[in-house]
Amino acid sequence: MAKTILVVEDSSSIRQLLSSTLTRFGYTVVEAVDGLDGLVKLEDLAVDLIITDLHMPSLDGIGLIHGVRDNAAYRFVPIIILTTENQNAIKHEAVTAGASAWVTKPFKPAEILDVIRKVMH
Repeated sequence: MAKTILVVEDSSSIRQLLSSTLTRFGYTVVEAVDGLDGLVKLEDLAVDLIITDLHMPSLDGIGLIHGVRDNAAYRFVPIIILTTENQNAIKHEAVTAGASAWVTKPFKPAEILDVIRKVMH
């Protein structure tokens, strides 16, 4: 059975790139436009992994991570931050909140696939 990945990204072009890449490699992809939309989608969805942007309207990536980790069903689901940010303080905040990995934009599809394989074991 295909693993399901929730992609939370406010940029439609990045969402589409991730969705097409992940689908091509056999993953089922559900898209959300920001952290709030992501949390709503998780109410009716079982996912194996979450990929989220950091800076988004309504609810940012850190807020999303806190919301996900507060839900017992998703406490241990891997979360990958995909962002242009590269500051150590922000990385530390994300990891402290519960992020599993960090990928900096722009990214190569092979890079994101490698990180997904690592965090999903």
